[in-house]
Amino acid sequence: MKTVLIAFGVLAVMGAVFGAILAVAAKVFAVQKDPKEEAVLECLPGANCGGCGYPGCSGYAAAVASGKAPVNLCAVGEGPVAAQIAAIMGVENVAVTRQEAVVHCTGCGTNVSKYAYQGLKDCRAAALLPGGGSLGCDYGCLGLGTCEKACPFDAIHVKDGVAVVDHDKCMACGKCVAACPRGIISLEPFKTKKHVSIPCSSKAKGPVVTKVCTNGCIGCGICAKACPKEAITLEDNLAKIDYDKCVGCGICASKCPRHLITVDDKPSTFQPVPKKAEAPKAEEKKEEPVKTAADTPAPTMTEETLAPEIAKAEGDVISEPPSGDPEVVETKAPENQEPEAGEEKSSAEALKALEDAVASVDEAEKEKEPDKAE
Repeated sequence: MKTVLIAFGVLAVMGAVFGAILAVAAKVFAVQKDPKEEAVLECLPGANCGGCGYPGCSGYAAAVASGKAPVNLCAVGEGPVAAQIAAIMGVENVAVTRQEAVVHCTGCGTNVSKYAYQGLKDCRAAALLPGGGSLGCDYGCLGLGTCEKACPFDAIHVKDGVAVVDHDKCMACGKCVAACPRGIISLEPFKTKKHVSIPCSSKAKGPVVTKVCTNGCIGCGICAKACPKEAITLEDNLAKIDYDKCVGCGICASKCPRHLITVDDKPSTFQPVPKKAEAPKAEEKKEEPVKTAADTPAPTMTEETLAPEIAKAEGDVISEPPSGDPEVVETKAPENQEPEAGEEKSSAEALKALEDAVASVDEAEKEKEPDKAE
């Protein structure tokens, strides 16, 4: 019993001595922390996601306090955190552009496989196999969930063989970007009211793409030609967007023949303004040829002479002149009508006037005949 008490007393004395030594050493060799670093660390959300490129929030706070990092790298805190850090550091606030992870694959080629994969459920393991995996498309999502396991915010999940990002949860930490062995996930800036994206990574030529995917980019260049801001270019048979130029108009999405380009993760509903229909041209009226005096036959002497006399003959019916003798005019009384006494007198006067007119015409023609003979 005495031996146990001695041992216990010795350990207690040694502990007290070593504790005192450590306390003195902690004070002597203490490293003074920058108060700004501690203030910055308190502003950070504490996610320790590494999206800023530093080992956790403490590493980023130390880099900011030492002036080695800008104040707007926290993807989780975004603008409000950046404004607080800028106030602590006494620098001008820098606007934070919202970013989100985008999977550049629609998964429309998941039904085309080179062979049956039966290995580990890990994209990195599958990518080591011949052909870079069993998927028919050499650039598509392998769909084994490596990115899903890497995400600290539960913002990405594999659905129908392809990774899909939940933008309400995504904090743009970049963990999924680093985990994807095919490099088909990227952080895109959401700088416009409508975010336009091209969810495809294939660099193969059009005929190859159509064999393994129903709506992959075929590099036709129609979207690039349609973009009014020249924000789309073709690189290695793949359309890419320059977000410094993109204004989110969605014209490229409406023109894409493969219905690939999305606006806010949905097919575009943009409808180009229809061109105004041209007013139908008035039919040009063909001008009728002007008839000259030579083309218009002059009235005969008989017509000129008899016109006044014919108008006087009321109730008479004048028949057309016979084809052989245009100067002979026949008159007929209306059928089934008996002439009255007054009408007989007027008819006789009209007939006599006609005979006198015919005689005068004959005399006029006989007078002209000698002149023609001369």
